[in-house]
Amino acid sequence: MGEPLMPRTAMPTSANWVAGGSRITVHGRTGRHTLFVRQDGPAAGPPVTLVHGFPTSSHDWSLIVPRLAARGHRVITFDLLGFGHSDKPRRHMYSVLEQADLVEDIWRGLGITDTALVAHDYGVSVAQELLTRSPDRITRMAWLNGGLYPDLHRPVRVQRLLHGPLGPLLARAVTERGFRTTMRQVLGRPVPGGDLHAMWESIRHDRGHLLAPRLLRYIDERRTHQARWVPALEGYLGPTLFLWGPADPISGAHVLARIRQRMPSATVSELTGPPAVGHYPQVEAPGEVAAHLARFLDAW
Repeated sequence: MGEPLMPRTAMPTSANWVAGGSRITVHGRTGRHTLFVRQDGPAAGPPVTLVHGFPTSSHDWSLIVPRLAARGHRVITFDLLGFGHSDKPRRHMYSVLEQADLVEDIWRGLGITDTALVAHDYGVSVAQELLTRSPDRITRMAWLNGGLYPDLHRPVRVQRLLHGPLGPLLARAVTERGFRTTMRQVLGRPVPGGDLHAMWESIRHDRGHLLAPRLLRYIDERRTHQARWVPALEGYLGPTLFLWGPADPISGAHVLARIRQRMPSATVSELTGPPAVGHYPQVEAPGEVAAHLARFLDAW
C-alpha cells in the first residue's frame, strides 16, 4: 500500500513563510544580490533543492516542504532573483544563466556539494542549466510542469502580451483580480482563494509584478540554449521523475508524449485525478505531489 495522502490544508501566509527563512547575500555574473532562503529538516539529512516557477516564489512549495522535512530530508528553498522576497532590481537584465549562478552560490554558502533537484515552470530552465553544468552533483531529478522543450511551450495570452513591446505598460495594469483570472485558466483543480491571495502577495511584494516583462525573457533563453539544455535533460543518467499535471494548457499532456518517447526509462507520474491536475501540481494536489516526491527521494 502507498502512503496516506496529506489532507488539503491552507498554505501559510506569505509573512509566515518568510518568517521561517532569512535573506543572504550571494554572487552572480552581475554582482552581489540578496535572496530569501529557507532550510527545513535536519541539517545532516540528504539535501533536496526545490526551484519555483514564474511569476510566484518558493511559497509555492510551502505545503510540500513539511512532508519532506519530516522524512529526514534537508530541504532548501529560495526565491530566485526578481521573485518573492528576494532582491528585485528594476533595470536588471534578468537571465536564467545568472539565476543558476546564484543557486550555485547558495549551495556553496550552505556547504552543499550534492543534492536532489526538483523544479517547476521557470525553475525547469534553471535546473536544465544546472544540469548542463554539473550533472554529477545532481543525485536525482524531479520535474513538474514546465517548458522543457521550447517548441512545445504554449504561454497564455497575458504572458504573450507582457512579453511583447507593450509589456512594461501592461504590467502596471496587472491586479490580483487579473492574476486570479489567469490562474483559473491554467489550474485543473480549484485552489482556495486564500492560497491564491498568498501567492499574489509574493508577486506584488516590492512591486514585483512590474518586473514580469523582464523576467519573461526566459522564453527567448529557452530557444537560445535548447541545443545545450535538451541534451542535458535527455542524457542525464540519474533517477528521473516527471510529476505532471496533464490538464495544463501551457506544458501539459502534449509534453508528456515527447517525454515518454525520448526518455523511456524515466518515471512518469501523471496526475489524472479526477479532476486532472493543471499547471501547479504542488499547489493543486499537494498531498499527491508530496507522496510521490517522498517515495522518489527516499529511494536512495
